[in-house]
Amino acid sequence: MYANPARSFLMALAILLSALIALPAAAESTAELDRASQAALNRLLAKVSAARALNAKAIAVLVFPSITKAGLVVGGQYGEGVLWRDGKAVGHYSTAGASYGLQAGAQKYGYAMFFMNEKALQALDANEGFEVGIGPSIVVIDEGMGKSHTTTTMQDDIYAFIFSQKGLMAGIGLQGNKISKLNK
Repeated sequence: MYANPARSFLMALAILLSALIALPAAAESTAELDRASQAALNRLLAKVSAARALNAKAIAVLVFPSITKAGLVVGGQYGEGVLWRDGKAVGHYSTAGASYGLQAGAQKYGYAMFFMNEKALQALDANEGFEVGIGPSIVVIDEGMGKSHTTTTMQDDIYAFIFSQKGLMAGIGLQGNKISKLNK
């Protein structure tokens, strides 16, 4: 017995919409965003020694404590974060992306980008926003891989750690991501 493709599609769409409704909205205030961002960074530094080592050498860290990603063939993601320099919040940013391809699901996660030099940091505010994959080299490290890296083996412009993944997003496809400065 085979499932009706239209019925399966509608069921998947209903599940996806339910997941999106259940996900909380972006931070309501700058103070809440600052607190959530600092707490996420502290948890990452406590868990991953490579993140601690990079934090000691980085000139700035951009932390997105919670990004929501969902899709069914067409997908999107959004989150807000804080740029930390010398222990102080110096800017607020959003990350937004779109994807297309064989995909279904919803998930939440956070990420932190460690900027290792001024040139990489300047690219963040250049033009109409920072497009991930264009410009300075970015190395993405998950929490598990971070345990085997040291600052002597890490010589790139920006390092990004993905953390606190929840939910399920499966599939393959094309994806773009842009980071823009917020006027908060």
